Amino acid sequence: MNKTIDLTTGPIFKQLLKLALPIIGTSLMQMAYSLTDMIWLGHVGSKAVASVGAAGFFVWLGISVLLTTRVGAEIGVSQALGKKDKEEATKYARHALFWALILSIILSLSVLVFAAELMNVFQLSKGEVEDGAVGYLRIVSIGFVFTFMNPTFQGIYNGLGNSKLPFYYLLIGLGLNMALDPLLIFGLGVIPPLKVLGAATATVIAQAVVFAIFTYRFVWKKEIMDPLFKQFKLSKEITRKLFKLGAPVAIESSLFAIFALILARMITQWGDMPIAVQSVGAQIEALSWMTSSGFATALGSFTGQNFGAGNWNRIRKGYFTTLGVGVFLGAIVTLSFLIFGRQIFSLFLPEPEPLQMGITYLKILALSQVFMILEIITRGAFNGIGQTVPPSAIGIIFTGSRVPAGYILSSAKLLGMYGIWWAISLSSIVKGIISMSWFLILLNKKSGKTRKNRLISFIPNRLRQQVMVDKE
Repeated sequence: MNKTIDLTTGPIFKQLLKLALPIIGTSLMQMAYSLTDMIWLGHVGSKAVASVGAAGFFVWLGISVLLTTRVGAEIGVSQALGKKDKEEATKYARHALFWALILSIILSLSVLVFAAELMNVFQLSKGEVEDGAVGYLRIVSIGFVFTFMNPTFQGIYNGLGNSKLPFYYLLIGLGLNMALDPLLIFGLGVIPPLKVLGAATATVIAQAVVFAIFTYRFVWKKEIMDPLFKQFKLSKEITRKLFKLGAPVAIESSLFAIFALILARMITQWGDMPIAVQSVGAQIEALSWMTSSGFATALGSFTGQNFGAGNWNRIRKGYFTTLGVGVFLGAIVTLSFLIFGRQIFSLFLPEPEPLQMGITYLKILALSQVFMILEIITRGAFNGIGQTVPPSAIGIIFTGSRVPAGYILSSAKLLGMYGIWWAISLSSIVKGIISMSWFLILLNKKSGKTRKNRLISFIPNRLRQQVMVDKE
């Protein structure tokens, strides 16, 4: 392993920042794929944005399923590295890529065949909106192997403490996507204007190029570890551990997407425009949660290595350091949404009616930004110690509560359409408070044991033995 980084020693803030910044950059680039599509398609019209926004839910659902291999790789590799067990880290990497490939192929074929049936969930307007959504989904499904394998590669690199290299590779893909989007959407010379289908094609090409780079650098050049694929033998034990670590996160994220689908279906009773507004608003808000997710992923790798090394005091310091950064970021986003909502949303949908609706969306979601970041960062800490169930349980319960809450609040007697967005914001506040409280209780218990063990270590061996004899 030539380019792995030991996170069990050294200055905590510097290490977290050094690890987080490339991950944040990578997350922002992934968001930029969708934002680039939205910006260019916004000039085509809100119907095109609605098509991509609706189809994007199923891409999100697929990525959620593949979190199994990404999260499993990040936690498994980082904990193995903390224990100085390079062989186990290699096994996790190989198994993560194997299962990512299998799952990607299954999802690709399923979506390609049933794209029209899937889009019927939204009951979009017949014609341009529905046809565009089905066409977009079919094209991007062809590239699912690339789209879903790339995050698993990234998870392996993150687990090894090197987040810079994935950043560089994904930067190439983003540049290519930004260049191809206007070319394929609007056409040029012999290239016809493909509109929604052009945005999908640009994304697939860019993701394929990134996949090719990852494959060449990781498999052939062995730049970060020797994967030893010739020695690959499917292990039930490693597979079980991989899915045990990653499945709770994947299930929660998948249900999150399903709940979002239900809410989107609820909001279609007010027409196609709110779908376009919510899709754009979610992309804007992603700036907040993807930035915090970068720090959460860094904290997860940091915590994973220190958990493997049994260093709870360092885990505690790393958590509070990251928490402070998160609160600061959340405050900035909240103020930006409240003060500059019009300027921000007008970049995507300048039409008067959706613009005003978008401003309201940002104001409602602004109130929950700090709490949403607290939840995301705490999730990273939980993942690092291998306890992925608690944050997933909190996420499933309270994200699921958005559906009945949205149904009640969106009644004509209460808040109407905006009640759905209030349900989203209020649930994020509750999730943030409960997640942080749960982890602090666990952290205090572990830190208490650590302090007790340090005190016992100062007692002479003879005296300790005598105490044990007296107890007996």
